[in-house]
Amino acid sequence: MKLRLGAHMSIAGGYDKALDRVKAIGGNALQIFSGSPRIWRRPEVGQSQIDVFKRRKKELGIDPVVFHSLYLVNLASLTETARKSIDSLIWELNLASKMGVIGSIVHLGSYLKADRQIAYSQMIKNIVLILDNAPDDVFFIAENAAGNKVGQTKDELFRIVKDLKDDRIGVCWDTCHGFAAGIDLSTKEKLDRFIDSFDKEIGFDKLLIWHFNDSRDSFNSHRDRHANIGQGYIGLETFSTIINHPLAGRIPIIIETPGFDNHGPDKENLDILKGLKKEA
Repeated sequence: MKLRLGAHMSIAGGYDKALDRVKAIGGNALQIFSGSPRIWRRPEVGQSQIDVFKRRKKELGIDPVVFHSLYLVNLASLTETARKSIDSLIWELNLASKMGVIGSIVHLGSYLKADRQIAYSQMIKNIVLILDNAPDDVFFIAENAAGNKVGQTKDELFRIVKDLKDDRIGVCWDTCHGFAAGIDLSTKEKLDRFIDSFDKEIGFDKLLIWHFNDSRDSFNSHRDRHANIGQGYIGLETFSTIINHPLAGRIPIIIETPGFDNHGPDKENLDILKGLKKEA
């Protein structure tokens, strides 16, 4: 099966320019922001922009394309931040449907100082509200977290997916976040146990995207600092194990690495990963 491998790229100059950028570094999958990730205000997107993006996406054979939600989103907040998060994600998922983007990868947020059970229950209600106002053909993709954030453990992610009971809920697993949270995928046996736990609890088909990022910090550090592939504590062997696994290797891979020139995800990182893929 063809490796689906891409990167998070800039949308400077237009959404379609991100397609050209990922193609230029050898990618066939793409992650983008729908607008600036650091402000709540969303851009105006005209039909002509959407048409150009969809045409260019087809021409270049880039699939899938996925949004990454704002850095500001916190669906576990009990403040006005939650309302802003809901509104931004409803807007983004509706845009995704129009653009042929599969959905949005979401950092769920943090409980902060709130009672965890109260904040959790409110977060579930907030996600239900988003899904009630989102099209049927896009996914809300919850990402695992590092540090004291919602979704730090598999069990919490599983609980969220099960409590929502919606086919549009998926999971993105970030290797750096998982490593920082004490989850080791370095051997086929460990990866098999990881896959089995997914399959038993929510179905392995819920794992929609891998984020491949090496880690600047040691195992179980609870620190989220990405490194280039093979330059961190995770190492090439783990990435090779995942890429060559008959199930795990089928899932699209997105890198969010700093880049060997420190200008973001680059061809060298993708080439390293391609070099790990063994002939069938």
